[in-house]
Amino acid sequence: MKFSALLSEKNEEGRVISSIKMLDESDLPAGNVLVKVEWAGLNYKDGLCLNGAGGLVRNYPHVAGIDFSGVVQSSSDERYKEGDKVILTGWRVGENRFGGYAELARVEGDYLVPLPKSMSTRDAMVIGTAGLTAQLAISRLKENGLKPTNGEILVTGAGGGVGSIATLLLANENYEVVGVTGREETKAMLKMLGASVIMDRSDLAEPSKRVLESTRWAGVIDSVGGESLGNILKAVKSGAGVALIGLAGGATWNASVIPFIIRGVNLYGIDSVMASFEKRQKAWNELAQNFDQDKYAPLVSEVALDQLPEYGKRILKGEIMGRVIVQP
Repeated sequence: MKFSALLSEKNEEGRVISSIKMLDESDLPAGNVLVKVEWAGLNYKDGLCLNGAGGLVRNYPHVAGIDFSGVVQSSSDERYKEGDKVILTGWRVGENRFGGYAELARVEGDYLVPLPKSMSTRDAMVIGTAGLTAQLAISRLKENGLKPTNGEILVTGAGGGVGSIATLLLANENYEVVGVTGREETKAMLKMLGASVIMDRSDLAEPSKRVLESTRWAGVIDSVGGESLGNILKAVKSGAGVALIGLAGGATWNASVIPFIIRGVNLYGIDSVMASFEKRQKAWNELAQNFDQDKYAPLVSEVALDQLPEYGKRILKGEIMGRVIVQP
């Protein structure tokens, strides 16, 4: 069976060029479930893969797309049968094996989650890896005792996919959200999503010589990392949690153990790539109930498959607001 795909190839100069090509089903990697891809999303990792950055892709030619949703075409996994609607996120799909930027994808059944009945496959990719990560972060903070009455919740990188969805989900549960952004055009959007306060990211970037600051944050979802994380930790309330989901601002910061041993602050790494099936299924069921598709609709951009390389460059520059989705 022939199908179209956005194929990334290295040219003679070593540059990665992505273009639409026709492939054969035999080109797909091994796996026990064949899926007709209906929708896929654009994520930061996809921007890296499409542009040959970050070293995520080891072998070319390659099909990127770290998340997708679609319909099972054939399966030797007893959990899935022809016609079932499914979601895939993570498991290094789109990085070290062909991903969702194609009409067909072959994967292991262990990588899939059944689509919640109240969701369409398009709904699932509006949420995508970004929404799954946001929900996993919120759930982890709730396990640590987070409640709306505890005080302000800080969401950094709030204009991006994870941050914007986290803002919406938290606001819908009556949390007081402080959204952090460095882009003027995202401020009105964050208010629309329910953020109580908008903070400029420069307010968190200035290094503080103090070991601790006055407590303010009852919880944090941080997609930035870097020096701002060191400042944030100094103002987290006693016993509160920080869910770390990204490193857009860098992988290191000027760290101190004081917030952890004096105030009992908890720093949680959120790994959506290798999260268990049980965690994923629970998160997707929660998203099906709590995510407001209509409210988030203005932040969704539908693009053509051949536009993804350019949008991939834009997401790496921090120019994308909300979610970009594609129908292969």
